[in-house]
Amino acid sequence: MRDRFSGKVAFITGAGRGQGRSHAVRLAEEGADIIAVDVCAPVPTVTVAPPTTEEDLAETVRLVEKLNRRIVAAAVDVRDRESLQRVVDAGVDQLGRLDVVCANAGIFQPAPTLEVTDDAWREIIDINLTGVWNTCRVALPHMIACGGGSIVITSSAGGLKGNPNTIAYTASKHAVVGVMRVLANEFGPQMIRVNSVHPSGVDTPMIANEATWKLFAPDEPNPTKASAAPAFQAGNALPIPWLDVSDISNAVLFLASDEARYITGVTLPVDAGYLVK
Repeated sequence: MRDRFSGKVAFITGAGRGQGRSHAVRLAEEGADIIAVDVCAPVPTVTVAPPTTEEDLAETVRLVEKLNRRIVAAAVDVRDRESLQRVVDAGVDQLGRLDVVCANAGIFQPAPTLEVTDDAWREIIDINLTGVWNTCRVALPHMIACGGGSIVITSSAGGLKGNPNTIAYTASKHAVVGVMRVLANEFGPQMIRVNSVHPSGVDTPMIANEATWKLFAPDEPNPTKASAAPAFQAGNALPIPWLDVSDISNAVLFLASDEARYITGVTLPVDAGYLVK
């Protein structure tokens, strides 16, 4: 550990499990105190993965506290800006400041384009796009008051490329790149850096499910993780099927750190070469 975030506070959405939990723990390992939120409830149109729970978020709290870091955590839907504001304000009151934002919360539900329902479209856009905007909106005044900071928005390889059967998800992940670029320009004078990270397949419940395996291995009637792995790997330049959450957390850590102090407005792929193949 290098203690790169000692005395700093990071706000992370979608922190109940997967990438969000990993980001919280990784930043805490480097000395950060954490404000963590997750919806901890079902999202009606998402069926590919089980919902996060209060127990999931409690485990994130346990892991951060095990590192002797402070954490303020709450079950909050990123679509609910007023509740998000209350949690962030309370977290800053308790922890003293806000330096890093990981706008990570997001959902994924593959479907052929003409089968996407209005409700599914709306839910994906509201969480993946408006939720990112809400996250940045409630955090920015605190970051300005602290004299700067870093926002890292979780987009996707699908934010830079159009994959079939993911139209709502892909639209939302392209859109947050626009949000990132505007914020990078508008808040650069306040020394707030804004970047996006673009993972390809990460081994979390979001992709470790039969519906997503079938997306990559459509000829398999009952795909499994093992049987889908070659199809995932075939899409990458590097000979691996998917990334680990730690790979994304290390990229987030870099972008949020002083080592990246003059990096802003960047779309950083962490994708095993998926986008260049």
